Amino acid sequence: MSRANVIALLIFGAILGYFLSFGPESTRKFKAGVYQLLAPFLSRGSGLQKQITSVRTGLKSLEQMERENANLQVENRALRATNQALRDVEHEVNRMRHALNYRERSVFKLIAAEVITRDSSTWWRTVTINRGKRDGVEPDTPVVTDEGLIGKTTSVSDSISVVLLISDENCKLAASVEGSREQGIVSGERVTAGLNPSLDLNFLSKQADLKPGKKVYTSGMGGVFPSGLLIGAVKSFRVRELDGQAQLTPAVDLSHLEDVFVVTGRK
Repeated sequence: MSRANVIALLIFGAILGYFLSFGPESTRKFKAGVYQLLAPFLSRGSGLQKQITSVRTGLKSLEQMERENANLQVENRALRATNQALRDVEHEVNRMRHALNYRERSVFKLIAAEVITRDSSTWWRTVTINRGKRDGVEPDTPVVTDEGLIGKTTSVSDSISVVLLISDENCKLAASVEGSREQGIVSGERVTAGLNPSLDLNFLSKQADLKPGKKVYTSGMGGVFPSGLLIGAVKSFRVRELDGQAQLTPAVDLSHLEDVFVVTGRK
């Protein structure tokens, strides 16, 4: 054993002997002093432990909130989907009710039909409906909605029919203007621009001077379209070299066709 170790052992022994010589009262005082010295450190350690425990509790609460938030988002999406489905059902019910009411009050005999396709190569010109010969539909039969005339059937098979729209330049029909003796021929424009096709009412008198908003109906001439079907309203009027011409806005939005009716005669 080295000299340094011997000296350290002697010092430790002396200190231990010194403390062992204390009586019970002195030992308690010594312990109290030691605890007094260590109290701040113990207090700090206890506070740190409490802070750690608080942080852990906060982390657990945050995780719980995140789970609850995720659950609420799922429920919210489900509610939105349900709400949209209910709105779609309501729209369908209202649409069918509106169509049935129109058929009841119409002066024409009507066969209800739905548009199932549209010719994408000639957007405004033809649509296909889900009624045909089995339902009593024939070629050259007027097709309408509750708002007005949309065209006439052309090709008819057993279960479907192609409808030529009034916006097609080949769909010509005799027409008359409300509140006047003016009559002419309506046809679709040769070139359709934008999303709102217009119709031309030709062979009017130069003195017609039709004002915007005047309604135009089928006159019944020609044998295909009965009189009294609304075609559209006057948008503008101009005098040409030989006649007057009015530009019409169709009564029906031809870009959004759903429920239509085939006119088979008068009641």
